[in-house]
Amino acid sequence: MEVFLKDQSLSRIKTDLLVLPVKEHETRGTDIRLLDRILRGKLSQRIQKSKFAASEGSFLLHGTSGMLGATHLLLVGMGKEGEIGTDAWRKMAARGKREAEVIGAEEFGVYLPPDQQPEAIAGPIVEGALLASYRFDKYRSNSKPSANIRSMSLFRPGLKTTAGVKRSIERATALVPGVFLARDLVNEPPSVSTARYLGEQAKRHCRGAGLSVDVWGVKKIQEMRLAGLLAVNRGSAEEPRFIIIHYKPKGKASKKVALIGKGITFDSGGLSLKQPKSMETMKLDMAGGAAIIGAMSLLPELAPEVEVTGYIPTTDNLPGGSAQKPGDIIRYLNGKTVEVLNTDAEGRLILADGLALAAKTRPDCMINLATLTGACVIALGNEVAGLFSNQQPLADSLIRCGREAGEKLWQLPLVKEYREEIKSSIADIKNIGGSSGGAIMAALILQEFVGDVPWAHLDIAGPAFSEKDGLMCPRGGTGFGVRTLVQFFQTFEEASDHGRNYAGARRKF
Repeated sequence: MEVFLKDQSLSRIKTDLLVLPVKEHETRGTDIRLLDRILRGKLSQRIQKSKFAASEGSFLLHGTSGMLGATHLLLVGMGKEGEIGTDAWRKMAARGKREAEVIGAEEFGVYLPPDQQPEAIAGPIVEGALLASYRFDKYRSNSKPSANIRSMSLFRPGLKTTAGVKRSIERATALVPGVFLARDLVNEPPSVSTARYLGEQAKRHCRGAGLSVDVWGVKKIQEMRLAGLLAVNRGSAEEPRFIIIHYKPKGKASKKVALIGKGITFDSGGLSLKQPKSMETMKLDMAGGAAIIGAMSLLPELAPEVEVTGYIPTTDNLPGGSAQKPGDIIRYLNGKTVEVLNTDAEGRLILADGLALAAKTRPDCMINLATLTGACVIALGNEVAGLFSNQQPLADSLIRCGREAGEKLWQLPLVKEYREEIKSSIADIKNIGGSSGGAIMAALILQEFVGDVPWAHLDIAGPAFSEKDGLMCPRGGTGFGVRTLVQFFQTFEEASDHGRNYAGARRKF
């Protein structure tokens, strides 16, 4: 879909569908009154009859009967003035894209309000429309191609293609393929998207200037003493992989970032077997690893001045004859020992390998992404990821980046008193805590493997997979995390200007 910028007054716009953003309770604004006069009062009649008040997410489709250059008008409610964030522009454009498909449009346009800076909203608008175009239909025997929308135009009198607007649109266009890649990896059937497959896809997509990929097989994993990954893999007929993706910028890197992603390609629970209903969507358990592959595939084009290394331990978790047993003990690379009491708490066992290995390289910060706990879903629902961190400036930066990217993060505490719950009688710690605070317990277990490196843990169990169709994503993998990571890379130098002396900035509980 091509994107055009056009200097055009509202009444002269020619397009199949014209999207007009409207603030709440401003359905008698100047632009709507102008259109209503041309449409001989028909628009105001529709607004009154449908009781359209422009609340956030509401919309009204109106045919113009040839009285306007635009064949259809789509009024989209933006919500209350002062509460309209960047994501509202994404959703508005996504609604426009969806309605354009419904009416069989070949093109559609968005009218930019005069009180908005094009540099601030053009990128999110394009991003929202592109995200709404995602489909995963390769396994449908009767799938039909989506409506062929050839172009999208942004209109406003005096609109010019400034460097800022161009940069904003180019960034949005470059970002979306990484999100789609992460969605594809999650949506593939688990017998397709195996550890071997993830390694192959990382090599295939993470190419370009500054990028390199190394995929370790069983022998190398054993040599590197990645005991958690080997233990979880014991019940599987599929071999594990440990994927390392490295990006180095052309110039001197401002900072070093390590990313660690959970790559459980299917989680049956192992010998601590899940109920059948709980297994239906367990192909999603590698969404953290998929997000890292998706984000890092974009780095050659986005070219941030930061060195990034992604670590993705990957395997499935099955109850084969050699599977690890409750009561087993794992000794890790950093010397820590973990007693395994529940084999369904396996994500933390493989993430510990990645965290311990990354910590040895002394990065400026580490971020792990994982569909780790159902407890986090209970706490925050399906739209918000939990964030834990040992350094407040890092947490604040990620929350800000998530807000700008349209991915909601909410900080939860690392309650030091709860550490008593994960102590083992025969090892350093056990892999589960008490019956409550499960998301916190899991984060405390991960913290044992980060040393004194600034670290953040994103529990994306809720938003990584959508059970229903949404505006910008159909049911399935969402690619959550890709946009936040990219935003973080691009603002890292400013956001993390705090050095290694972070202990005083920690939040106390």
